[in-house]
Amino acid sequence: MHSVFYPTGRISERYDIKGCEVSRWVEPAPEGSPLILVLKDLNFQGKTINLGSQRSWFLRQMELDTTFLRELNVLDYSLLMAFQCLHEDERGPGSSLIFRMARSVQGTQSPEEPGAQNRRLLPDAPNALHILDGPEQRHFLGLVDLATVYGLRKRLEHLWKALRYPGRTFSTVSPARYARRLCQWVEAHTE
Repeated sequence: MHSVFYPTGRISERYDIKGCEVSRWVEPAPEGSPLILVLKDLNFQGKTINLGSQRSWFLRQMELDTTFLRELNVLDYSLLMAFQCLHEDERGPGSSLIFRMARSVQGTQSPEEPGAQNRRLLPDAPNALHILDGPEQRHFLGLVDLATVYGLRKRLEHLWKALRYPGRTFSTVSPARYARRLCQWVEAHTE
């Protein structure tokens, strides 16, 4: 998580998303509690991620990443997300962290320059690929837990869960279905 959520200061919410419902709820910490919880899919119900002009890039990147994982026969990975409110000087055209880094490294003059908002030029940050600035919030996003292969054990787990949770969505499905479902979740929960 440290590679996606760095730096942790100012992060208001953290989520581990698989795009399903079985065992995907965490009881939130009481108000004022020092506990840092990572919430799950059902905790995110009714919410959206406002990525603004970055949405189409992110949807395409999720499609590419999940296609790659599907081809490797991998499933059970998660989209790890965290949110941080932007300071006043970080809002508006040309003020996003990505644009400011691109401008300082490449000399980009205009936020409307093609592709400028999608540059990932954060040379001194440990998570150079995981930051997207929306209009009001900075979003830390990354796919994690990429090591589970859909072998015999997972196929048997799928059969057991299909019998136990009929009509409900759970994490152990074919890699193609898993990838499609996670991309659909991201598309449904972003604007």
